[in-house]
Amino acid sequence: MSGLGSMGQGQLSEGIARLKSEHPALRAQMEDLYSLTQKIDQEINLVENFNELIIKVKEFKNDLDPHSEREEGVLFPMMGVYIGTTSGPIAVMEYEHDQAKANISAFLNQAEAGEFTTDEKKKLAELIQNAYFILTDHFLKEENVLFPMAERMLSDEEKAELLRKIQEIH
Repeated sequence: MSGLGSMGQGQLSEGIARLKSEHPALRAQMEDLYSLTQKIDQEINLVENFNELIIKVKEFKNDLDPHSEREEGVLFPMMGVYIGTTSGPIAVMEYEHDQAKANISAFLNQAEAGEFTTDEKKKLAELIQNAYFILTDHFLKEENVLFPMAERMLSDEEKAELLRKIQEIH
């Protein structure tokens, strides 16, 4: 017996552990983005920090997108077989992904459109702050609830399939 009820946080299968292991680097990028938004809000080196924010948001999006795809395209549907996807934890996770991505996309679409006043730059930076708050909370939910739930729910065969499928997404 694997002792499903007593499974600790450190005993994740390889695929789920990989998803979790992607969070620290994304978190570090998010902290950097948030720090830039704070400087913009305080009008510290406004032009330089706003331009740096655009560059770093693009880099973050490039790293976040494959992580999201591994979850949305592989993990969530596999879990959805057991708990559904139209309500409950999977629906919440997908909604939060959508909200964070919408804030990031709105920022990038507008930020590259031209010159902005100080107030407009601050308003745009708020979109990244929104994404930061959504994703910070979201990662905690995944790490403390969703990943352990997946570990208990998925069979060994499904865990092997999860690993194989997420390794295909770059």
